[in-house]
Amino acid sequence: MNDLQDETPEAVMDAAIARHDLVGAVVCVAQDGQQVWQRSVGLADRDNARPMQEDTIFLLASVTKPVVAAAAMKLVEQNLLHLEDPVSRWLPSFRPELRDGSAPEITVRHLLTHMSGLSYRFSESLHSPYHALNVSDGLDQPGLSLEENLSRLVQAPLRFVPGTRWRYSLAMDVLGGVMSAATGEKLPKLVEDIILSPLNMIDTGFSVVDHKRLAVPYAGDGRNLVKISDGMTVTMGAEKVIFAPSRLDNSASYPSGGAGMAGTAGDILRFLEAIRLFGRGILSKDTVAAMVAEQVPAGTRGLSAGKAFGYGWGIISDPEAAISPLSPGSLQWGGVYGHNWFIDPLRKLSCVILTNTTPEGMSGRFVQDMQKAICRSFEVPQDEF
Repeated sequence: MNDLQDETPEAVMDAAIARHDLVGAVVCVAQDGQQVWQRSVGLADRDNARPMQEDTIFLLASVTKPVVAAAAMKLVEQNLLHLEDPVSRWLPSFRPELRDGSAPEITVRHLLTHMSGLSYRFSESLHSPYHALNVSDGLDQPGLSLEENLSRLVQAPLRFVPGTRWRYSLAMDVLGGVMSAATGEKLPKLVEDIILSPLNMIDTGFSVVDHKRLAVPYAGDGRNLVKISDGMTVTMGAEKVIFAPSRLDNSASYPSGGAGMAGTAGDILRFLEAIRLFGRGILSKDTVAAMVAEQVPAGTRGLSAGKAFGYGWGIISDPEAAISPLSPGSLQWGGVYGHNWFIDPLRKLSCVILTNTTPEGMSGRFVQDMQKAICRSFEVPQDEF
């Protein structure tokens, strides 16, 4: 492996394409309030040799989560929702039980922090209730309603007492239902009014605004990359993710608060910058301060080493333990279609990495190399820290 100490972001992107690790990618970087770098490489559609463009639209998967979390926190600001509200206040039939038959209350706070006791099907064993009940992870089963998916999910035992552990889960999908019930508005309209419209995120939403610009998703590694089709299961380590790229084309598909949006890198960058600047245009400074605080501290059972969790995203608590080039307090997450993003407050950086290749574009070598190259290229002098 070449020494990456002097590799530029351009070189990292070109190398990933040359290695066939990626089919295509778009990366956007903003620093200190200004977009300072953007580049697209590779193909958005390999079969038709359609090049990746800076305005290519991607299925966002979990890049959806921070946007929906921010919309939820706006409802908290407006006293339409409260962090300690029991989910059952808004969704009376949603009272999942522990294995002992008790039904502890899940709160809005538990949903936002992934401490609800819920899980994802893709992280459960094939013999688990999630598979037996055919629970959707918000990425598959076009045409499935939220009511039906919650009726399946509520039958699966909670993994732990809410508030005692962290586990990545369908919590944000449940939160989407809570938000709709609390306001009488559908989730896409809430997100549009609260986040997308104020930030002029015109290419992003719970449907694809222009299919001619939509990236075709691929999975695998090296020269074995294959186009993801409906019903395809992609193995990622111990996890098996079921995809249905056509899901957003079916208007009957429920708007997944955890995985249901599509959009562009430029739109997501504007959102991240609004968060980095403590809510400019969408949220109060106090609200964002709570969102970026360690609501789930590092060391909590279920979290990876060196990482904490706020409202809607992971937090780099200890970069050395997390094996991360990012500064302490940085926000970071990804998306299972092949995405990654981060906000580094000390470097005054926001970065969006969207690819059409999973898992490489979510958690592979490309992401690690890209984060390092961007942090080196857009470093802030120490006397400004």
